[in-house]
Amino acid sequence: MHLIEPFSNWLKYYDSSTDEDSPFFGKEYNYDLYSETVYGYYIDPAWDSIGSETLYLKTLYADYDEGFVILEFIGEWNDTLYNDIMTLKRDFLEMLMIKGINKFILIGENIFNFHGSDDLYYEEWFEEVEDGWIAAVSFPDFIQEEFKKYRIDCYVNMGGTLQIEHWRTLHPLKFYELVKQLIQRRLN
Repeated sequence: MHLIEPFSNWLKYYDSSTDEDSPFFGKEYNYDLYSETVYGYYIDPAWDSIGSETLYLKTLYADYDEGFVILEFIGEWNDTLYNDIMTLKRDFLEMLMIKGINKFILIGENIFNFHGSDDLYYEEWFEEVEDGWIAAVSFPDFIQEEFKKYRIDCYVNMGGTLQIEHWRTLHPLKFYELVKQLIQRRLN
């Protein structure tokens, strides 16, 4: 797992450690020290902790004028034991929403497992984004099935055209526009 790095080609456009509105503003990364683990397996030091024992993320891009953020995840999303959605929402997402973010693109290629509980925090998050949306891009099929089992798909757009394999080849603004168009088609 230590070989899986967050996507870094957009660092020339955005770096959360230099963004004064980011929860990770001022963070200094030591790329020689592997200290964070998911179930005993070290992960690359570029991933950011949100306070979960099993779920880490990287803010790949944020645009406060357009009100969107692109987040890449790694690990196990565990709402059963660790209530990861509560930790994610209360300790990270709400800080972004205060800054005007209401459109969330979640990239889940490196989510290895999901353990659901209830959908209350997802419903709350969905209601708070008002005229925004939440899109899960490139989540593995078995994770999407688990999301559906716990009714999370009622609040998070996923699957179908949102399985965008070539997202890394796009500029972050073009990627956002593509996801936005796909979401608008679903809503219409």
